[in-house]
Amino acid sequence: MKQVQLTPEGRLKELGLTLPAPRPAAGNYVSCVRTGNLIFTSGQGTNEYRGRLGEDVSVEIGYDAAKQCMLNLLTVLKQELGELSKVKRVVKVLGFVNSTPDFTDQPKVLNGASDLLVQVFGEFGKHGRSAVGMAQLPLNNAVEVEMIVEVEDEEGVLG
Repeated sequence: MKQVQLTPEGRLKELGLTLPAPRPAAGNYVSCVRTGNLIFTSGQGTNEYRGRLGEDVSVEIGYDAAKQCMLNLLTVLKQELGELSKVKRVVKVLGFVNSTPDFTDQPKVLNGASDLLVQVFGEFGKHGRSAVGMAQLPLNNAVEVEMIVEVEDEEGVLG
C-alpha cells in the first residue's frame, strides 16, 4: 500500500498547530520580497511574548516565542505562495533575542524556530542560522525571527 506523504500544512495539523492570521506591518515595509526563486521575509515578533531573556523570560518561554515567530513567518509564506509545499528549501534563519548582556543561550531559544521548520519540512527545513542577542527589540518582543527560503518555479512544486 502506498504511503501518503503529508503536506507541510498537514504536518502542522498533525502537530496540533494552526497558522495565525497575518500580522500587519508596523512601518513602511512589506512582509516579504521575492527575487527569482528566493523569498526574504521581514522579521516577525509575536503578540504574546514580551521581555528579556536572562531577566524576566526563561529559555523555555523564549523557545516558545521563537516557535510562534516561525508560525508567523509560515503565515507570511502561505500568503505569498498559496501553499507551503512550494517551499523547496529553507536557506537561512536569523534570530534576534532580547537578552541581558550576560545571557548566552540564544541558540537554545532559536531552536524553537528551527525545530518547527524540520518538523514541517523534514530535511528541506534544515538551514543555516544565526542567533544573536540584542539590547532591545521593538515592542519589547522577547524574540524576532526572519528567514530566506528557496521556492520552486511557478510550474514546479515540491512533492
